[in-house]
Amino acid sequence: MKGRNYREPKGMPYVRREYIDAIPSLRIAKFTMGSLTKDYDYIVRLYSEEKVQVRQNALEASRVAANKIIEPLGESAYFLKLVPYPHVILRENKMIATAGADRLSEGMRRAFGKPIGLAARIESNDPILEIYIKKENLDKAKKAMKIARSKLPMKTRMEVLSIAQTGQAKN
Repeated sequence: MKGRNYREPKGMPYVRREYIDAIPSLRIAKFTMGSLTKDYDYIVRLYSEEKVQVRQNALEASRVAANKIIEPLGESAYFLKLVPYPHVILRENKMIATAGADRLSEGMRRAFGKPIGLAARIESNDPILEIYIKKENLDKAKKAMKIARSKLPMKTRMEVLSIAQTGQAKN
């Protein structure tokens, strides 16, 4: 199945792991990269503009793309954070469409489906990625977010906030 089949959040999210034998493993390697101990000047955030369900593959691809751009600055020059966590278990009722399938396929009978992946439900105006960065590297962070947003299946907007404006304490 393609990711677009699961993009629209329909019904209650299925998150009860105790009822599923083989839960798909989480494919996101890290949720935070860089160092949060430095004093940063800006926060660059990527927000969703619509309610959507995003598969973990897309979240990981956007994280890797953003990290690839700002990683050459050095481990202590930035802090990147992937905000949503994929809790929702996606299921698929696979149908057989070959010759003789009428004897093998069960149709809609017992159509619970097998788990095929994980997804995160993201509301409108929820943050997806955050990059804490110094003033001199702000253009690199904007470029990283531009590339990361191309990996996501929804409309997004980028915001650049001064840490002094947000009132967050400097670490």
